[in-house]
Amino acid sequence: MKPARLTLALVALAVSLLAVPAFAERNLVPTLDRSFKVCRDRPAEPSWMQEIPLRQVYQRVLVQDIYRTQNLERIVESGNCDCDTRFPSWDAAEGVFRERHASDERWEMLQASDAYNRRANDVRLEAKAICETAGNW
Repeated sequence: MKPARLTLALVALAVSLLAVPAFAERNLVPTLDRSFKVCRDRPAEPSWMQEIPLRQVYQRVLVQDIYRTQNLERIVESGNCDCDTRFPSWDAAEGVFRERHASDERWEMLQASDAYNRRANDVRLEAKAICETAGNW
């Protein structure tokens, strides 16, 4: 490669590397604000889930997966996507976790999360169509 082309290539690389952090910095604004576009009065996660130690966060993820799956399946079964159907209390998901998974090993919880995600994905598009019609997606 000729020196002029090499210099031009290095300048282009340097400019592109400088542009990426600046672009990301402008567009990524982390926030703890819980404002939503639809169903603004969603119930908060149970406090024990928010306080779970980092090494056990897979438990929190499993409860979240159970919650999401239950909600999407409920929407499809009822054909209804009002806010109470889409975002009910966390009690049912917590109950399933405590009854079926609380004493599981980590790998078993990860497998359960995968199974719940597959179930949720199976009904997601149908639930989305129902919720879009209701204006809650």
